[in-house]
Amino acid sequence: MKNKKIYGVSISLILINLAAIMERADENLLPSVYKEVSETFNASPSDLGYLTFIRNFVQGLCSPLAGILVLSYDRPKVLAMGTFCWALSTAAVGISLEFKQVAFWRTLNGFGLAIVIPALQSFIADSYMDGVRGMGFGMLSLIGSLGGIGGGVLATVMAGQQYFGIQGWRCAFILMATTSAIIGILVYMFVVDPRKTISNIQESSDRYRQRDNLIDRTLPNSSSIWFESWIAMKSVMKVHTFQIIVLQGIVGSLPWTAMVFFTMWFELIGFSHNGTAVLLSLFAVGCALGSLLGGIIADRLSKIYPHSGRIMCAQFSASMGIPFSLFLLRVTPQSVDSLLVFGVTLFLMGLTISWNGTAVNAPIFAEVVPTKHRTMIYAFDRAFEGSFSSFAAPLVGILSEKMFGYDDTARASLPKALALSKGLLTMMTVPFGVCCLCYTPLYKYFRLDRENARMQGSKATKPIDNL
Repeated sequence: MKNKKIYGVSISLILINLAAIMERADENLLPSVYKEVSETFNASPSDLGYLTFIRNFVQGLCSPLAGILVLSYDRPKVLAMGTFCWALSTAAVGISLEFKQVAFWRTLNGFGLAIVIPALQSFIADSYMDGVRGMGFGMLSLIGSLGGIGGGVLATVMAGQQYFGIQGWRCAFILMATTSAIIGILVYMFVVDPRKTISNIQESSDRYRQRDNLIDRTLPNSSSIWFESWIAMKSVMKVHTFQIIVLQGIVGSLPWTAMVFFTMWFELIGFSHNGTAVLLSLFAVGCALGSLLGGIIADRLSKIYPHSGRIMCAQFSASMGIPFSLFLLRVTPQSVDSLLVFGVTLFLMGLTISWNGTAVNAPIFAEVVPTKHRTMIYAFDRAFEGSFSSFAAPLVGILSEKMFGYDDTARASLPKALALSKGLLTMMTVPFGVCCLCYTPLYKYFRLDRENARMQGSKATKPIDNL
């Protein structure tokens, strides 16, 4: 059963993508009901921002744990563990009676996601070759985005209803938690780690096996997983490509974290729950298609320009966030009559600004680090990015309230929407521009790091063959 395929796709890969769907759905759940949560717990925008901050900060802080766990356990077990953790916390948020309880369970939710996301990324990295890895990550993002769309739409539509006397947003959380738990059980039972089945690993070239063996032999003979993890982390932290991608990721994650306020912003403008769900779905569809499109374009461009193709794609994508943010938040009239303009803008924006992760960051990491420690590298990348970007959500709330005049006691919603849009604009345009510039040093260092990795692999050939 574990090694069976459906229409040529392995059961393991199908379930991994289902886990990605639920992960993205869970991430979009709370932002989709910000307005209802605000009314239920009498929370301000900055309070809601702190909820996102708590989850993202804990997620970033605990991400290295995923890299350590996969050294002792198969990744399906690690994925299942994280899935059960976030399912429990999601259900608990749905039955919380106080805002402090919500904050506590969001902390646990971040812990679960910290374990799952790096393991998912390394699983995909081990399943695709260099030339198509951008498409592989793009496909994962595309399929995962379906979950984001479904979770956001489901929560937004259910939020305005009551079911058996229970608020709709609470029912959405409980339903999502139940589905996540079922997926976690299936992952635990049926997913096979690609490291166990070499025949299922498409990337099995001698160069990568030799590189891994070389690095494994350089490690001291120690049974301590913590010591081995520390050695691996130190060696990777010295790679300039890793440092640069982490730096741009810290800045580049800020706009995406700030976008959690889009739902609240559209509802303050006057859009209904259904109208808001449509707009956010268009943006999510654009991001999903854009991540796959960016990955494919970068794959092909990297064949023409091996050391700079992916970097050019990333800078194009980051730079497009500036004009689209300005047009969306400042140029377009903040009125329900602008539904069509908002929809088209959001779709095109998502299509062009979502390339970086799939086109550059994830594929490059797979080329400059050993296979054995890929989960560790993705985990530390998430640790740095998640910890720092988590400040974006509360900053949007603080800027909206303190600098741009958001008044939570005012009855009129349009002034609130205007103040919130100004806070969003500040946390989007500036980081997008800085992110674009941060990629520039990769034109020099990626080539050096890539060639150095290949040189290590070629040097390991004779010693390995003679053993």
